[in-house]
Amino acid sequence: MASVALFHGPGRPLELVTEPKPEPRAGEVLVRVSCCTLCRSDLHTHAGRRTEPTPAVLGHEVVGRIEAFGPGAAPSDYRGSPAAVGTRVTWAVAVGCGTCFFCADGLPQKCETPFKYGHRRAEPGRPAGGLAEFVVLVPGTAWFVVPDAVPDRVAAPANCATATAAAVLRVAGSVAGRTVLVFGAGVLGVTACALARAAGARAVIAADPLPPNRGRATLFGATQAVAPGDDLRAAVLAATAGRGADVVLELAGTADAVAASLALARVGGTVVLAGTVAPVGAVSLDPEAVVRRMLTVRGVHNYHPADLAAALDFLAGPGAAYPFAELVGTEYPLADADRAFADAHARPGVRTAVVP
Repeated sequence: MASVALFHGPGRPLELVTEPKPEPRAGEVLVRVSCCTLCRSDLHTHAGRRTEPTPAVLGHEVVGRIEAFGPGAAPSDYRGSPAAVGTRVTWAVAVGCGTCFFCADGLPQKCETPFKYGHRRAEPGRPAGGLAEFVVLVPGTAWFVVPDAVPDRVAAPANCATATAAAVLRVAGSVAGRTVLVFGAGVLGVTACALARAAGARAVIAADPLPPNRGRATLFGATQAVAPGDDLRAAVLAATAGRGADVVLELAGTADAVAASLALARVGGTVVLAGTVAPVGAVSLDPEAVVRRMLTVRGVHNYHPADLAAALDFLAGPGAAYPFAELVGTEYPLADADRAFADAHARPGVRTAVVP
């Protein structure tokens, strides 16, 4: 038997149920969950700021060990690395069909018929979210062997926060020798700071209203950490001889941060928006200013499996110089998942872990 925590909607307690232990079908891989961290999108769903089908098994930042291979499932990961029962793995949040227009166009994360872990209606006996003892990986899932050097507390957020930050940096282009402005110094933001510094950014300015988050950003490579507002504008202009930031990464998820991102990019600068995964309202845009300032504006939602590979390589390499394990605070057993959510809502800037 196996335990599963079911989400029935905002304001309702999670229901801990016991189901038969899943048996992997053809092409599937069964994983025993080691650690699941609660992402901001989990909190949006839990609080009712975004809607998912219910009942659902939430949780998509997961690391675990292979329990069994279904018939025909290849014992090797997305990169061809060998795996066996007991191998520690993580996997991409979104699974594309492989044949639709977007999959063929290199955007499997925007598949027309995606399978998304932690974002779908629960199917009895087929858990697809991290708030469970087991997760069934469906055929087509891009799963990866986790390097031994990366502990569970660091590996769990990799398949959302770290991989998304890697996607944001990939889309932004080369940051070597450039000034990067990062809005939001939560887990995603400080990860982007570390990635930017590892990629050779000359300066990384983190913007966040919360002093603890600003202090944390400096531990992850930010050369300055400033509260949004006039002081931030002054800091950006001072660091860039009055030009504005070369690259601006919006990871705060607010309309004000989006507007400020557009305002503080230099002529010819790049703005990448990735924080607004829940509705924040409209932002005024002057198209003439975008044209005359020759801005590049890109959006990132989810990530390509190659970004998760890059994230794991970073965490096992240059990322080891940063205190990523400290971004995960208290651990709760699965039976206390409600307490875990209460803790996560109360502690912005760090993750809360659920360990079955």
